[in-house]
Amino acid sequence: MSLSRNPFQPSRRALLAGLGTAALLRPAIGQTVQGQQQLRLRDTRLQLGAPEAQTAAWRFNADSFSWRFRQGETFDLDLINAVTTPVSVNVYGLDGAPHLVPLLGQQPIPAGKRETRSIPLKRAGTYFFETRLGSEGGAPPLPCGAFAVLEANPPQVDRDETLVIEDWRLKADRSAIPPGTSAAGSQTVYTINDRLDWTIPVRKHQRLRLRFVNGCQRMPIALYVEGHEVQVMAIDGQPAEPFKARRASFVLAPGSRLDAILDAMLPPSSRVQIMLHDGTTPKAIATLLYASDGPVRETPLPPPAPLPDNGLPAQIPLVNAQRTTLALGAAADADWVAADRLSTQLPAAFRVKRGRSVVLALTNRAAQPVTFHMHGHHFRLLDRLDDGWKPYWLDTLLFDAGQTQRIAFLAEHPGNWLMETMSIDWSSPRLLRWFAVE
Repeated sequence: MSLSRNPFQPSRRALLAGLGTAALLRPAIGQTVQGQQQLRLRDTRLQLGAPEAQTAAWRFNADSFSWRFRQGETFDLDLINAVTTPVSVNVYGLDGAPHLVPLLGQQPIPAGKRETRSIPLKRAGTYFFETRLGSEGGAPPLPCGAFAVLEANPPQVDRDETLVIEDWRLKADRSAIPPGTSAAGSQTVYTINDRLDWTIPVRKHQRLRLRFVNGCQRMPIALYVEGHEVQVMAIDGQPAEPFKARRASFVLAPGSRLDAILDAMLPPSSRVQIMLHDGTTPKAIATLLYASDGPVRETPLPPPAPLPDNGLPAQIPLVNAQRTTLALGAAADADWVAADRLSTQLPAAFRVKRGRSVVLALTNRAAQPVTFHMHGHHFRLLDRLDDGWKPYWLDTLLFDAGQTQRIAFLAEHPGNWLMETMSIDWSSPRLLRWFAVE
């Protein structure tokens, strides 16, 4: 599977080639919740195929996909771990909270125990969280979730939906293969918000905010929305300069999030699909189902304004930046370790003084794509000559085989921070390093 050098446009060769040119009705916009929210991690069964076959899985017993919080609140995540393995709560998009960094700032929640994690919601955006880090390889697949923190003045939309996509590798008996182990001979199945499909009811001239989240274990995915323009508003939880997704399609690395505005412009009773492509046969994962009655308003809404600034630095001084080179992939395995070996007794990948800019040159030495994720700080993807950066912030980046990318960030938050990397292969390990802002 080859990947585009722009992580939000599928490569023509591998990802767009295959794209070609019934859920219950839910409230249009999820209600905001406050204070403590409880999740129970438990054994359950999912319908991932034929009615007579169910798949044993570890899942949350609450629908976190519709959680909405207000900016500036604190979210107390009360997690009951009712399964047989310790789990860590790993939140993507959370800057400046070193006490919540899994394995470094917090210890895993033991099997059968209950603990609360207080998560400060200083910035608006779409957040991804999971319980997989350090618990892969010997258990059923662990779940993930997502929640939204609303802007003080959010854009005008008629629906606000979070769509979390996960992948499964199933044996012939429909049992799930844990990530980090061989998936030879298995079937790949995708779910969206724990279902095999997801229906979004719309009316003409409605405006939708769709928060796409790649909750897959290893796999980058391309998504394509039939018959509509997709206006990208935010990436990895941070506002972007709005732009139209090329051919209404985009690529998400595991853990990546993308907020899109979509205006429903088709006639009543239209039915179109959101397609997923992973380098094999395209799959329909969601449906936009138009009501048979007339438009919700006489004319479409005007183009959306950019999302409010989230307080990230306007400039990253590059002239005197601290520069570090890191290798990813197979050739770097000696430097990257599995979760059970991670310790601050190991040398830091780098140390930097608070307030200084950092430029990382990251090279994938593996023969296949890898994902890189940084905790604690969002970063900019630099142009080739380091003379500018892309008009969006990231915390997760996808690398093609042999590819080098340069990223820059301002070391604002003191503490010890994780970096994660993994190959797209299901059996590959999830590897870690750490860095310090002092």
